[in-house]
Amino acid sequence: MMDNLRAAANHVVLKIILGLIIVSFILTGVGNYLIGGNNNYAAKVNGQEIGRSQFENAVNSERNRMAQQLGDQFSELAANENYMKSVRQQVLNRLIDEALLDQYAKNLGLGISDDQVKKAIFSTQAFQANGKFDNNRFSAIVNQMGMSTDQYAQALRNQLTSQQLINAVAGTDFMLKGETDELAALVAQQRVVRQAVIDVNALAAKQTASDEEVSSYYDQNKSRFISPEQFRVSYIKLDAASMQENVTDEQIQAYYDQHQDQFTQPQRNRYSIIQTKTEDEAKAVLDELKKGADFATLAKAKSVDIISARNGGDMGWLEDATTPEELKNAGLKDKGQLSGVIKSSVGYLVARLDDIQPAQVKPLNDVRDELAAKVKQEKALDAWYALQQKVSEAASNDNESLAGAEQAAGAKAVQTGWFGRDNLPEELNFKPVSDAIFNGGLVGQNGTPGSNSDIITVDGDRAFVLRISDHKAEAIKPLDEVKTQVSDIVKHNKAEQQAKLDADKLLGELKAGKGDDALKAAGLSFGEAKTLARTGQDPVSQAAFNLPLPAKDKPSFGTANDQQGNVVIMALDEVKAGTMPDAQKKAMVQGITQNNAQIAFEALMSNLRKEAKIKLGDIVAEPQQ
Repeated sequence: MMDNLRAAANHVVLKIILGLIIVSFILTGVGNYLIGGNNNYAAKVNGQEIGRSQFENAVNSERNRMAQQLGDQFSELAANENYMKSVRQQVLNRLIDEALLDQYAKNLGLGISDDQVKKAIFSTQAFQANGKFDNNRFSAIVNQMGMSTDQYAQALRNQLTSQQLINAVAGTDFMLKGETDELAALVAQQRVVRQAVIDVNALAAKQTASDEEVSSYYDQNKSRFISPEQFRVSYIKLDAASMQENVTDEQIQAYYDQHQDQFTQPQRNRYSIIQTKTEDEAKAVLDELKKGADFATLAKAKSVDIISARNGGDMGWLEDATTPEELKNAGLKDKGQLSGVIKSSVGYLVARLDDIQPAQVKPLNDVRDELAAKVKQEKALDAWYALQQKVSEAASNDNESLAGAEQAAGAKAVQTGWFGRDNLPEELNFKPVSDAIFNGGLVGQNGTPGSNSDIITVDGDRAFVLRISDHKAEAIKPLDEVKTQVSDIVKHNKAEQQAKLDADKLLGELKAGKGDDALKAAGLSFGEAKTLARTGQDPVSQAAFNLPLPAKDKPSFGTANDQQGNVVIMALDEVKAGTMPDAQKKAMVQGITQNNAQIAFEALMSNLRKEAKIKLGDIVAEPQQ
């Protein structure tokens, strides 16, 4: 099933459906979804609430995803109120679709067994260490998501149920063998074509262009002859990496003493638990343990926590941050100590403290090299920040040149050559730097000199101060400067028109059966026959498959333009039935059936939305800060 699902998921709509399920369950957390909504809901779907908290978590997750994907560009988009409203609406639509799919799957009676849930959890790479399932890692990740293991298992069950529905729809489309063979023959068809080429460049060499024609074309197409805005920049670069100095043992020791918390492994405890549904069951388990029953054996037999039970109740090593509050408050202090019956959000627990690993501080010698590098870097950054301040003040005080900044930096400014917006020098190719150059703030008015920039930091360890030393505004090039270029264009346009007229005339002669003499008179002849495939992307191949089929012993004719702009007269002599390898045929069928499955999903979702009772809450349109 999963293999078919993965294949189907290569199409856009299926990716969206899978994405909305996975994103809403895994990224936003499902605690609120499982526990229930609240009065301040985002939407009600056939009576099922999408709570405000769930909706806002989903919006925040989408913002984080977009920020990682788009980088600085997202900051500009996020400042647009209408854009962010549309993002919120898209997120809500995904959550509504998820609810509709979940409800539809339940109506169909689709279900996932406990074994399938376990298998999915154990095979999830995020929960594995060294290729094996790690219960400690699983518990920590689920806890960070604000969920219990039971809540996660239920969420995963819902996800797998929806995947089962997707697979059912995706597997309903197929093609008959006869249909496949006919389509394969059509796709693989080949056409045998002869070509006579009218060389446009050769015709252009024979054309003339009068001054009036050149002037007229220039006046009508001045936008084609614009000289782009040009800049020359002087800049000083400050690099923290170049400012690193050696550090002393005393400095390393001082840093170690002041930051020992960074080199301390906090205390870790190892617990085992047995989870039951009722208090009476937990009391019975506790009585058996007190009578000497083996904890691991009892956990495997009676614990309803499907993950820890597999490991005899073992929860693995837990730090304070990853330890559930119920275990923290159980009063377990000594190795081997049993708890009483603990009431929890997932039922009832009996816990045992298996082991304690005291907090451990790494010796200085073990981290000396790491500390030396860190201290060296911090010293360099401190010096770098101080130098930035010094250079910034100098550049501000002497705003008509970089002379003062050069003296403060102890380095000469670098002068670039001329460049435009599309060929920024590599050494300045950072977005904050390009923004400063091209936003107009450093360019003087009416040709007057501009000002120095503020300090511009990039990548956290480099900074620039710069000024635009020369600037040329965008301008239309004068006719005298581009006259030869315009003349060539006029001649080429004339040649194209002449070639088209000549081709149309020759095409008429060919269709009338007088083509040989006409071609000879034009100094043209058909070349050797070429076999063209439907998959050819060049314009001649595409035009050949639009020609009418040839009659017996009588070709059909047409014209096209080749990739060099020449006019081509085509004679289609023969149409051949092509063959397609089985692997290619299989891929073609798979692509078509998956596309049809995509259409089926669109229809399914459209019908579900049409028949559903969906009520939107007021909170949806309110951007949350």
